[in-house]
Amino acid sequence: MKTARAAWRRLEPVHGMIYFVPEARRRYADLGLSGRAGYFASRSAAFGRASAELIISTFYNFNPAFVRQAVDGAWDATTPQQVLDARYAAAGEALRRAGIHELPDLDEVLALTRRAAEAAGEHAQGRPLFAAHAALPWPEEPVLQLWHAQTLLREFRGDGHVACLLTEGVGALEALILHAATGEVPVGLLKASRAWPEEEWAGTRERLRERGLLDGDSLSPEGLLLRRHIEDRTDRLALPAYAALGDAGCERLAELASPYGRAVVEAGLLKFD
Repeated sequence: MKTARAAWRRLEPVHGMIYFVPEARRRYADLGLSGRAGYFASRSAAFGRASAELIISTFYNFNPAFVRQAVDGAWDATTPQQVLDARYAAAGEALRRAGIHELPDLDEVLALTRRAAEAAGEHAQGRPLFAAHAALPWPEEPVLQLWHAQTLLREFRGDGHVACLLTEGVGALEALILHAATGEVPVGLLKASRAWPEEEWAGTRERLRERGLLDGDSLSPEGLLLRRHIEDRTDRLALPAYAALGDAGCERLAELASPYGRAVVEAGLLKFD
């Protein structure tokens, strides 16, 4: 399980950069999608003309009012296919800017990642975001194939994570605050990107303290146990994809993936605007 998590985590920047790079913002703006409308429309476009309610449900931890405002009129301005085309074009442009296409062992990294992504397709039930993206055609360019494969693995894992949160009775804003309490991501970034009103954030934080999950703004021992349980369970639910590689394949992918994730970070592709 640890090797599978390492393989996913080290390559995850190759997918995650699409939410931050200017190439994506420019292309979405050219389609008439301003602000966060580009993010919501591009990630949900695999569903077709996704409603705000579908996005709220599957993305899970965004302020519903923020989502409704952001996507209002999005599908009047453009089409899902145009948004998907823009997203793939932006991904390829940004990854080439980071030099991904010039890194060694691209063929092997792609082969391993695609094998895991295709294995995940045999376990799509109950994973709506993954299933929608898995139904899209594979790109022809190797760099975009790698991005698509890692996108599938990210959404496969993400759908499983949402299932864990629901099973443990952790609501959308509760999950966000518990994440912030780990210190892994700046709280200001989470507040800005998820757009929950401060009074709702403060009220939910207080209820988590009353439940014994927070000690001040940090996780209590009980909160740490809950977070660890959710993360471990998420890892286990992601295993059907990586089981196709075996331990040796996961170790090999984790080894080869490090320069890819590092190249994305060093090129500044994960900087939040």
